[in-house]
Amino acid sequence: MPKILLQTTIPFTEDDWHIDRFSRLIDHLADLDGVEVTARDRAVPGGQTDPVIGGLADSDYDQLWLFAVDVGDGLNAEECAAIAAFRARGGGLMITRDHMDLGSSVCTLGGVGDAHYFHSSSLDPDATRNARDDVETGYIDFPNYHSGANGDWQAITPLGEVHPLLRDADGGVLDRLPAHPHEGGVGAPPGADARVIATGVSKVSNRPFNIAVAFEDAGKGRGLAQSTFHHFADYNWDPRLGCPTFVSEAPGDGMIRDPEGLRQTRQYMTNLAAWLSGG
Repeated sequence: MPKILLQTTIPFTEDDWHIDRFSRLIDHLADLDGVEVTARDRAVPGGQTDPVIGGLADSDYDQLWLFAVDVGDGLNAEECAAIAAFRARGGGLMITRDHMDLGSSVCTLGGVGDAHYFHSSSLDPDATRNARDDVETGYIDFPNYHSGANGDWQAITPLGEVHPLLRDADGGVLDRLPAHPHEGGVGAPPGADARVIATGVSKVSNRPFNIAVAFEDAGKGRGLAQSTFHHFADYNWDPRLGCPTFVSEAPGDGMIRDPEGLRQTRQYMTNLAAWLSGG
C-alpha cells in the first residue's frame, strides 16, 4: 500500500496556506484504492528540524508531496539532506511552490529542488524570463506567470512524448489544470535525467511557460517539480472554499461552471500518485 506524506513547509497558521487548505486533494488521494495518506504542517518553526521531515529516509513513507509555502525559511540543511536521502532510497518526490521567492527554501535541496527558479536566488538561466509577467498585482515580482484567475482552469500542452502524468483514463490526453494569476518558474536542470512535460501560456504576454518537470534518475525515486501549489489547493479547485486574507485578486468560476476542468485535475493527481510509485 503506497504511503503518501502531504507536507507543508510552514507551521500551522490560520491565515496562510496550511495543509487543511488542500483538503480536496487529501480526500481524493485517500479515496484511491491502496493509498494511505498523512497530511501535516511543520511541527516546529523554520530553522529547527521537523521530526517527520528529518526522519524521512528511515520512515515507511513511499512518497513526499512537498508544498513549499514558506518565504525562504521552510527547510534547513538537515531536512534537505533527509529528503535527498529519502529519494536516494527510492522515495517518490513532488515539490511545488509559487511566485517570486515563495517556497525558495527548496532551492537548497538539490535534485528536484534545482528545477525551481526564484527571484532572489536560483534565477531562470534564460535572462529574458527574469521580468514581470503578471503586472496587475504590483507587490509580486518575477517569476509570476499569469495563467488566469484563481478558480478558473488553464489549457496546458504536453511537450515531447506524452508523459504518463498527462494520460487520461480513456486513453486521451489531459489538457487542463487550475489557473493562477502568478505561477512560479521551473525548468529541467542541466545534466539531470529530467524533462519538461507540460507548458502553459500566459494570458498577459502570450508567452509559453513550463508547468511541470519530471525526473527519472537511475537508482533514485521519481520526482516532479510543479510550477505552483495552486494546482493542488482547495481555492483553485473551488473558490467557494476560501483563501487567506492576503489574496487580493478576484476569483473566477470556470472550475465550478465546467466540471471537466476539475475532472482532469483529479485525474492528474491520480496519475501522479501512481507514477511516483513506479506505475
